[in-house]
Amino acid sequence: MATPQTDGPFPDAEGLLDVLRAVIDPEVGMNIVDLGLVYDIAVDAHAVRVVMTMTTPACPMGELIVDEVEAALSAVLPAGIRIDVELTWSPPWDPSMMSDEARRYFA
Repeated sequence: MATPQTDGPFPDAEGLLDVLRAVIDPEVGMNIVDLGLVYDIAVDAHAVRVVMTMTTPACPMGELIVDEVEAALSAVLPAGIRIDVELTWSPPWDPSMMSDEARRYFA
């Protein structure tokens, strides 16, 4: 795993979205960003807040995916930055939320 970032610019929401492309939903083999599971990323000097969902509330991989989101962010954020991952079911996920790349992957 990468070491926490200690110098250089603090990652913005777009940069952190790119980091989360490394987190793969193991049930479908696609990253959570292109699947449309990440709804929002808010960044301030003390915390990063990710609002996301799963493809279904009964997703058996939910806890694992949240742990991987936290680990991926921890690897690039300065030490001491709080990471909050909030799962939401509103709006519920549906396939229209996928990127064009994900749609091609599943076609």
